[in-house]
Amino acid sequence: MNLVIQSLAPIAETHFKPLVALARGTRLTPLDTHTLRIEAANPSQRADLDVYCGTHQLDYAFVEPGRALRDFGLVAMDMDSTLITIECIDEIADFCGLKAEVAAITEASMRGEIKDFNESLTRRVALLEGLDAGALERVYEERLRLSPGAEQMLAGAQAAGLKTLLVSGGFTFFTEKLRSRLGLDFTRANTLEIVDGKLTGRVTGEIVNADVKARTLRETCAQLGIEPTRAIAMGDGSNDLKMMAEAGLSVAFRAKPVVREAASVAFNFVGLDGLLRLF
Repeated sequence: MNLVIQSLAPIAETHFKPLVALARGTRLTPLDTHTLRIEAANPSQRADLDVYCGTHQLDYAFVEPGRALRDFGLVAMDMDSTLITIECIDEIADFCGLKAEVAAITEASMRGEIKDFNESLTRRVALLEGLDAGALERVYEERLRLSPGAEQMLAGAQAAGLKTLLVSGGFTFFTEKLRSRLGLDFTRANTLEIVDGKLTGRVTGEIVNADVKARTLRETCAQLGIEPTRAIAMGDGSNDLKMMAEAGLSVAFRAKPVVREAASVAFNFVGLDGLLRLF
């Protein structure tokens, strides 16, 4: 396997020999100042690489030699804390003074401590009852920011011929704005019920939980005429695990430990555009 090492900062040459030794690899090639490739690396060395790379704020990934981004047909992304830096529901709750309460439920759900996502979402949305719907626009305009490297990653994926899917346990208000802004091909999310300009504290339709995310990935692949093994799935929380398990390559982005452990690749330090440098 090839081992790709990435860093936000230029990688010092002092890391070269230790990394080759830890990987039990052969030739090391700097791809640019922030990226190295080590050939014939041994995946059984993950534990040692975890310690070294974590200490020095390096991200690593084992990649099959010869694999290219164009071999894939779809990149599927979670929204909150993956494509964007915030949890939208937490920021909405801030406008009714309940951010701490809602964020605590969000965190527990993301870590997998609340097993029933439907219950978790229902509890959080209920706390928003009566809030003026204008708060959604304020969250989008004032607080929503793309994650580092998001636009570069999407541009690179689209240039390689991949379609894009944003599938979220968050809300259509935000996914549709991002679809238009970023030129995304497909979106799926929850719809907040709004009556007379106020949130009712309910969502309408099927809740987008882990099973629905996985099903959406499969259905989108079927629509494109490709196998799920030709999909890349990116996420950060336990609600993404089933979708990530369906894909041929899964990327944990600044993710909870349970997600990092299950993913093919973990980006703990670099941006989403780290995906482009794997190939």
